[in-house]
This record gives sequence, structure tokens and C-alpha cells, in this order.
Amino acid sequence: MEEQFLSISDAQHRVDEWIKTLGVRYFSELTNTAILMEEVGELARIMARKYGDQSFKNKEADKNIADEMADVLWVLLCLANQTGVNLTEAFLSNIDKKTTRDGQRHQQNEKLK
Repeated sequence: MEEQFLSISDAQHRVDEWIKTLGVRYFSELTNTAILMEEVGELARIMARKYGDQSFKNKEADKNIADEMADVLWVLLCLANQTGVNLTEAFLSNIDKKTTRDGQRHQQNEKLK
């Protein structure tokens, strides 16, 4: 598969176009927040079984981590669109915040060495 590039802004736009053309309308913000928690839970279940101490149940072994992560991203993009959040700006601002706050903290953490 050829590597593809999709900016965060493009992803927000594609989700918005899909919702408006195929999805009828956005679910309410509260419903999408609940769906986001559900999707994160599904991802957590796979992570606990694949990388943690739990074992897979019969029908869970074929679950796809990438697909579950994409589900989480999809709903997050929906919520950003609904609430007027520009995720590109928010993400860049968040990197700046972490750099300022944690720029030296992790390098000095003996547990990480």
C-alpha cells in the first residue's frame, strides 16, 4: 500500500463531508462523547488482551487495533467539527504547552533511562 498523507484539517473536512452527504447529520455532542468513550473502551479491551495480561475471547482475536484507533479518531474529529475546534491549531498549541512544561522533566526522569 502506498503511503498517504492526510492533514488533520483535511481529516476534519472529510469527516464533515461524509456526515453531510452520507451520515444525514451529526449525532448530538453528548451522544458523540458517549460514543467516543465506547470506542476508547473497545481499543482498551484489545490493548489489554494483546499487550496486557488478559486473553482474547473466541470472537475477539480478529479485532483490528488500527481500525479501533481510526474509530476513536473519527468520533474525535466529529466532536471537533461540532464544537468549532480546529484540531491542527489545538494540537500545535498542545505541543508547545508540553514542550514548555515538560521539556526537561522527562529527560531528568531516572525511570525513563
